[in-house]
Amino acid sequence: MSIDIRKPHSMTLEQAQQVADNLAADLAARFGIDYGWDENTIVFERPGVNGEIDVDPDCIHVRARLGLPFALMQTAVEDAIHRQLEKHFS
Repeated sequence: MSIDIRKPHSMTLEQAQQVADNLAADLAARFGIDYGWDENTIVFERPGVNGEIDVDPDCIHVRARLGLPFALMQTAVEDAIHRQLEKHFS
């Protein structure tokens, strides 16, 4: 199973990076992932899930690959991502 979410934005790159960092922190708190920055990409992982949050001047792109048991929680993970992105980009 996988997640692929793109959210256009009109923020500066630094502001969008802060939103991405907030998203990663929220996912870490909810789902116990570890994450870190690699240039303009947040890389995250834990057993059963790994992915990236790419930040560019126009878009934040979240990609995740889900193993069991996270595949069973795909909707909850997607909802958490969408809520965090809408909170900052609406």
